[in-house]
Amino acid sequence: MSFLWMLIVGGIIGWLAGLIMGRDIPGGVIGNIIAGILGSWLGGLILGNWGPEVGGFYVLPSLIGAVVLIFIVSLILRSVGGRSRS
Repeated sequence: MSFLWMLIVGGIIGWLAGLIMGRDIPGGVIGNIIAGILGSWLGGLILGNWGPEVGGFYVLPSLIGAVVLIFIVSLILRSVGGRSRS
């Protein structure tokens, strides 16, 4: 049951981070879950574990980490997609 909560909360965190950034996350729901879980890991590394905990995720560091992750991924996708073929 805890795995299901992790997927749900990770998806919500990824979705909220996408709303904050104003960007769509590639992969839809799966992309949201991945962004939320990886963002939680990144936020924990950068900010530590503080704030309210839901489903095994500290919400504020997870959300900030997911926003940073989406920003980095969008920069990478923009640079790869912006190349012109000659």
